[in-house]
Amino acid sequence: MVPLVLFPGGIQAMACILLLLQSAACLQAGNSAGSNKVNAFGVNQPARLSGVQGGSIEIPFSFYFPWELAEDPQMRILWRWKNFHGEFIYNSTPPFINAHFKNRLILNWTQPQTSGVLIILDLKAKDQTTYFCKIMLNTREGMQSWQSISGTQLIISSAISTTMQRPSIVTSAVTTSGLEDTEDHLHSYLVNLGAMVGVVVATAVLITPVCVLMVFLWRKQRPAD
Repeated sequence: MVPLVLFPGGIQAMACILLLLQSAACLQAGNSAGSNKVNAFGVNQPARLSGVQGGSIEIPFSFYFPWELAEDPQMRILWRWKNFHGEFIYNSTPPFINAHFKNRLILNWTQPQTSGVLIILDLKAKDQTTYFCKIMLNTREGMQSWQSISGTQLIISSAISTTMQRPSIVTSAVTTSGLEDTEDHLHSYLVNLGAMVGVVVATAVLITPVCVLMVFLWRKQRPAD
């Protein structure tokens, strides 16, 4: 406050300085907002997904942009794989599918939707890589295109670990069934053996008195020496 007292017009000078600082701050904020508006476009994809060989996977995507669409937007969805500048594997217009993915790619998307799903069927070990979605469309400011930066990393696991457990279960069932069959056969054998022993004993009981009677009669009819 001392300089304002010592120099005439100090208050007016300080007010001008404050106005200049405020204007600079507003200008900077305006430039920042304009920059964000210009760069307000991108593609959303999950960072990582997992699938199993022989199965299928869905890679969802969505995109956003600040421009006003032209009367004929001519929206196109393209997909790359392996890296940001990798080979294209899919193009919605004109229709194109990479030979490696023949009959295995389905794009669930319809213009002018800003979201969709890429479906990969019959997953193979070679499918394990990163996938990038690219957008192209026509706006009132001209044709625009942009792409996902990080993409979606797809991890493919082998189905062997899943199927390896099944034989042990089947073997266990077969073994248990075999033991049950063996026990049944043994039980049946013991029952049959018991029945046979019973018949033999019964037969012996019936035959023994007859034999004794026959011996008695034979000895009685034998002439005395």
